[in-house]
Amino acid sequence: MSLNIKSPMKSLSATAIAFLLVATPDLGAQILQPGLQPGLARAPDSARKISLDGAIALAQQNSPQAIQAEGTERTSKAARVSAIGAILPSATLSAGHVVQIGGGTTRLNQNGEQVTVAQRPTNTTGLSLNMTLFDGGQRLYGLRTANADIAAAEANRVAVKYNVALNVKQQYYAVLAAIESYDAAKLQMQQAEAQFRTSVAKVRAGVATRSDSLRGVVQVGNAQLALITAQTQKEAADAQLTRLVGSPVPVTADPASVQENMAALPDSAELARLALNGPAVQQAQAGLDAAKEDTKASKATYLPSLTASYSRSGSGVDPRFGLGNDPFTYSGRLAFSLSYPIFNNFLREEQVVRAKVAQGNAEASLRDAQLGATQLLTQNIGALRGASQRVAVQAASVAAAQEDVRVQQQRYNIGASTLLDLLTSQAALATAEQALIQARYDYRIARAQLEALIGRDLQ
Repeated sequence: MSLNIKSPMKSLSATAIAFLLVATPDLGAQILQPGLQPGLARAPDSARKISLDGAIALAQQNSPQAIQAEGTERTSKAARVSAIGAILPSATLSAGHVVQIGGGTTRLNQNGEQVTVAQRPTNTTGLSLNMTLFDGGQRLYGLRTANADIAAAEANRVAVKYNVALNVKQQYYAVLAAIESYDAAKLQMQQAEAQFRTSVAKVRAGVATRSDSLRGVVQVGNAQLALITAQTQKEAADAQLTRLVGSPVPVTADPASVQENMAALPDSAELARLALNGPAVQQAQAGLDAAKEDTKASKATYLPSLTASYSRSGSGVDPRFGLGNDPFTYSGRLAFSLSYPIFNNFLREEQVVRAKVAQGNAEASLRDAQLGATQLLTQNIGALRGASQRVAVQAASVAAAQEDVRVQQQRYNIGASTLLDLLTSQAALATAEQALIQARYDYRIARAQLEALIGRDLQ
């Protein structure tokens, strides 16, 4: 099912409208203010303005990727605690209560008769300690691997943080571009309306042809379409920004919170150092460190392992577990165990090969991450500088186009130029404004991409 939104302008041909405008002056306001069908009018913009920093902070708090990265870091730290615990001895306390069902002991009473006496419940307590004294360094390598995993998780969290910020900035700047396009469309609409009224007045005065009024109708229609398109794009951009920040209410960008910073970037050597120490490279380096420790741990399985254990247990019938009048009978045991697997069906060899392959893959990933950081740095710097120059050029073009429109409007009013000249100047102004909006958007995005690459904000 499709909905067709028609304005009164579309029910009449352009020629008929122009004729009616000339013949009926009161109809001009109706043509310039077309309405929508009942029930399809736009609702007022109720989106709440949010600053760029506020949007980034909210997204980093609510983003599923950021939550997952934080959870990965927490589990990595828990794994390190477990690796530390593996070096320490394990301790176990035990207690038991045994009730004998049936049977018992037979003895003679004072009358010389045999009687069966039920056996009293037996209680037991125990303490056991176990510790691996030597395992070829596997536990130590496991702890180092856990530390490397934490470093990788921290680097991943920073990378996710700036990737989330990059996504928010891209959408935030898209909203700003839509707002700027809407403002430009409003200005275009005002110019089209003013030019339209001027052309109608000149047609009535007999100093212009009906072609001017017809072109005025087309110009107003084009301005209305540009206004509708800009408004639709802003609403769609607001909806996507609302989803990115995880807000329960619609939000939109606040142009006042964005300050254009065209300051010079750090020198190339400093940027290269920052890029090679960025989150992606740090994560790859931590992955390589963990792979190296895994390789060492796999080779440690060729060494023997030595374990020690100690246990002390007691038993008796005292219901207070030996603290009453019937003390328990205690015994202790200390044992050492040496184990050396001579042959385990080549499982150790397989582990060593797998670990070496993983280390080779990690080295390749680190090398690629470093080269990728250099490549992205070059691309981002080029895009940033190019966009900065385009902003300056397009700003000058807009100023020149605005002055050209002003001059052509005055010349047309006094009959020194044709309407076609004025329309050409207005079209050039609209094109220059859109090019400036795009250049400003590209500059902002390039700067955000560079910040995500080096993992820090550019001041």
